[in-house]
Amino acid sequence: MANEEHLKILREGVKGWNRWRQEERDVIPDLYGADLRGMDLTYIHLMRTNLGDANLAGTILRKAFMVGVYLHGADLSGADLEGADMRGCHLSEAKLAGAKMKGAVLNKALAVGVDFSGCDMESVMMLGTNLENSDFTDATMSDVDLTDAKLSGTVTEGVKGYRFRK
Repeated sequence: MANEEHLKILREGVKGWNRWRQEERDVIPDLYGADLRGMDLTYIHLMRTNLGDANLAGTILRKAFMVGVYLHGADLSGADLEGADMRGCHLSEAKLAGAKMKGAVLNKALAVGVDFSGCDMESVMMLGTNLENSDFTDATMSDVDLTDAKLSGTVTEGVKGYRFRK
């Protein structure tokens, strides 16, 4: 369950949240299971935040700093993650169907069993990311960098702009 104090700070807005993160560098925010649907969190600093099982469907996370965020089982369906820095995130079993991820960075992320179906993943970097058993059905993946990514068991029907090796 999410920490109510952390939720209150977040609901006051991105500026206040980022200021709090700057002042309280040792705190690891706990927003586990929080309902943050549709919020505008552009430029938010979420490094190391626990967002496991959170509902972020339709949330705007453009240019968000999300390094090392725990997102296991989170719902990011239809979220706007354009330009988000998500290096080292734990995204396993997350739902990102229909998300806008253009220019996002997911290097060294753990993304096993993620639903990326219908995502706009143009120019996404996923160097060394574990993407095993993830679903990329109908995703747009032009100019994607999957160097050293683990891809066994991925579903790739209808992918546009990228040719997966069989």
